[in-house]
Amino acid sequence: MRTLCIWIFLNFWFAGSLWAQSEVNYTLAFPNAVHHEAEVTAAFRNVKTPVLEVRMSRSSPGRYALHEFAKNVYNVKAVNGQGKPLSITRPNPHQWNVSNHDGTVKITYTLFGDRADGTYNGIDEQHAHLNMPATVMYASGFETSPVTVNFSIPAGKNWTIATQLKSVNETTFTAPDLQYLMDSPTELSNFVWHQWPVNSKGKTKTIRIALHHAGTEAEANHYTEATQRIVAQAQAVYGELPDYDYGTYTFIACYMPQAVGDGMEHRNSTIVTSTHPLATHSRDHLATVSHEYFHSWNVERIRPKSLEPFNYAEANMSGELWLAEGFTSYYGDLLLHRSKNSTLDEVLASFGNELNFVLNAPGKNYFSPVEMSMQAPFVDAAQSIDPVNRPNTYISYYTYGSVIALALDLELRQKFKNLTLDSYLQALWQAYGIPEKPYVLTDLQTTLASLTKNETFARNFFQEHVYGKTLADYKNPLTAAGLVLRKSQPNKASLGLVPLTFQDSQAVITNYTFVGSPLYQIGLDKQDVILSLDNQPIKSWEDLAAVLVKHQPADQITIAYKHLGESRKSIVTLIENPYWEIVTVEKAAGKPTKAQQTFRDSWLGSKL
Repeated sequence: MRTLCIWIFLNFWFAGSLWAQSEVNYTLAFPNAVHHEAEVTAAFRNVKTPVLEVRMSRSSPGRYALHEFAKNVYNVKAVNGQGKPLSITRPNPHQWNVSNHDGTVKITYTLFGDRADGTYNGIDEQHAHLNMPATVMYASGFETSPVTVNFSIPAGKNWTIATQLKSVNETTFTAPDLQYLMDSPTELSNFVWHQWPVNSKGKTKTIRIALHHAGTEAEANHYTEATQRIVAQAQAVYGELPDYDYGTYTFIACYMPQAVGDGMEHRNSTIVTSTHPLATHSRDHLATVSHEYFHSWNVERIRPKSLEPFNYAEANMSGELWLAEGFTSYYGDLLLHRSKNSTLDEVLASFGNELNFVLNAPGKNYFSPVEMSMQAPFVDAAQSIDPVNRPNTYISYYTYGSVIALALDLELRQKFKNLTLDSYLQALWQAYGIPEKPYVLTDLQTTLASLTKNETFARNFFQEHVYGKTLADYKNPLTAAGLVLRKSQPNKASLGLVPLTFQDSQAVITNYTFVGSPLYQIGLDKQDVILSLDNQPIKSWEDLAAVLVKHQPADQITIAYKHLGESRKSIVTLIENPYWEIVTVEKAAGKPTKAQQTFRDSWLGSKL
């Protein structure tokens, strides 16, 4: 007991010593967690300016839009080093100016959070799920100051703390500066912990999982084993693990009913969340794990200059998200399969769904992948109330970039001996990831030219498929792997892609019709109601299918509908069902050649 008391004393003395030395100190407590509130204290010492400008972030790493985190802050007060109240003024919605201080400013405030995902906070009696830009105020002039954070665990809670912050003791952590602090999501809860060592070029790194869930031990073990295989396959792509700060990478996983589906990458950790349990959605969760872990190379260290340093006061626009996010999406699917966490049919369905969307989406006629990437501040969980024409003008840079990655991987494998997309990522890793040298768009083309020793190939690929709006050929390259890109319902009549749902036995168009589609051509729009087709009432999907099955593409049939409350009739021309799929040649009543099987295995098979 005496030894324990000495340990506790030294522990608190060390934490207090850090508090005295650090220029920025935070304390977070949760006395009203049942109502989603935290009490935060932020202390700034050695303030050099007459007025201390304190702010809440407007954006968050891994997100590119504005989120205005100040909206969840209230009861803001400030005192000086002697505890005397200080006056506060508000120059804008996300800033507090504190004057007449004595060199020390201590700010206290209440923080509300009820959305546990990768961007916001979720605070309740089961956990405190914290994204730092949504949690802590920061002060102008203290961006490079060391930081200490102390968490007060509620009485009676068996909570531990998962974070990439450097641990001082069980409840006190440090960060070297503001950027690292803001990039360090943290959750306090009753975790199940698993960890394992990984050797990387003679160095041992620790990979750990902090799992907050209500499932079984067997489910947690299966999740851990599957994640271990994903980590190994990701390492095989680059040949090594990143040099994680403090030697550790942490998966912070929250699969609880109050969580919201998300995944967010960070330098030495990721936070993955979902309402659904492991029992029913294990593969979906592992797909997110695969995607986010790949980010610890691609975007966290192979990083576009446009995101460096991250600006917490503005939206962050980047033209490179087709690679940073899109290539990561491609590898998320690929590594899930290489690690034996998905079947061949499942990985081909993932590739096929993404390719089907791009092939059919009108957005590719409006913006290139670079320009689509620049749309992120408008679409990345951004909020607005005015309608936008995204169905016709936008393709996610995740999806667009993923199909570019698929095309480049197949072309490299076919046209260049012993070169693959893995080779390209390795080249980027050597040039920009290991030295942590931010890249610009032209660097990506230059690296491809250097890798292939073919400037013409690299220039043409980028001009056509990255800067331009030309889609790559997919049919012929997929054939090399014994795969077939085909219409999923050939010669079947269709109205094309229609955002249709049935509400109270009415066929309601829920979004803007696609440019060039049969319904667009005759003037149907959002909120219109289809009453009948070919003189047959349409009150369900079955009614619609019963009409279409009687016709062929190019048939013209009558349509009755309501537009702006007015009943109308017209003639609509049916088209062939536009959906595409990727299947094995075996499913297309064929058999792969030995060369095709070898190509497929080399591409999709395990690298271990």
